[in-house]
Amino acid sequence: MTRVIATMSLSLDGIGAGDNQTLDRPMGDIPDGSLHMWMFRTPDENRAEMDAIVSAGAYVMGRHMFGPMRGDWSSTQAREWKGWWGDEPPYHAPVFVLTHHPREPLEMAGGTTFHFVTGGIHSALERARDAAGERNVHIAGGVSTTRQYLQAGLVDELMLQISPVVVGEGLRLFEDVPGMRLEQLSVRAASLVTHVRYRVVRDAD
Repeated sequence: MTRVIATMSLSLDGIGAGDNQTLDRPMGDIPDGSLHMWMFRTPDENRAEMDAIVSAGAYVMGRHMFGPMRGDWSSTQAREWKGWWGDEPPYHAPVFVLTHHPREPLEMAGGTTFHFVTGGIHSALERARDAAGERNVHIAGGVSTTRQYLQAGLVDELMLQISPVVVGEGLRLFEDVPGMRLEQLSVRAASLVTHVRYRVVRDAD
């Protein structure tokens, strides 16, 4: 059965990004690299978790996760923008990007195609489920998109990478999210991060 898994790197105080994202500052007003040092400095130590993040059959992400441009896609920069990941993104599967502005699908090397969805979170998830087949769907961020899926009760599992840093100011993943009961499925401490995986416990469970 397909599960919907939200994956995100967070600070110890629950912040997943900062305000004022720009091309030069993709994480906004938080220290560069503070949430992802584990990925860049110690990739071999965290290979299994990095592989798990990109193991889904399809992905959903927000417009801010895809890139820093706002508004429609009419500007030259917006039209030419293909994401943060270069010519071959790591997903190798369909990615459904939430946006208010239509855009034709963007096919990349390695099997990744970005589809731009204007119908909201339910529409994007329905399309991702169809594309994933029997594999899981990952909610790949950013913070506001993942928060919307949590608020709507559409997430089955949380796969979090918690860095030992307190940011203080920024976008908090669980702000305005209703209370949830979680079952811890796994936890592993590495030198720069703690990997925790939870199942969301439903009332009917």
